[in-house]
Amino acid sequence: MKSYLISDNRDTYVGLRLAGIEGAYVQNIESAKAVFLDAASKDYGIILLTEKIYHRIKEEVILHKEKNDLPLITVIPDRHGYDNNKEKITNYIKESIGL
Repeated sequence: MKSYLISDNRDTYVGLRLAGIEGAYVQNIESAKAVFLDAASKDYGIILLTEKIYHRIKEEVILHKEKNDLPLITVIPDRHGYDNNKEKITNYIKESIGL
């Protein structure tokens, strides 16, 4: 299953390219949308989006997920980590124990 990365962070892009994952480095919302729609229409099994890109094109991602099973779309942190790292861990623990 082939993977594809869409990143707004050059370090994340280069690191995953060195790991053998194809991708695109984008710097604006228009190119992010275009690259996402193009990648989603191809034969990729997984599309990785950096968190900032996901927040910028969230509507397109949700529409695609509602209509299609594949590719799997996953949000990853860039080299700085998730925006709300402490809250994410706390929320995950609360959800897992039912609070």
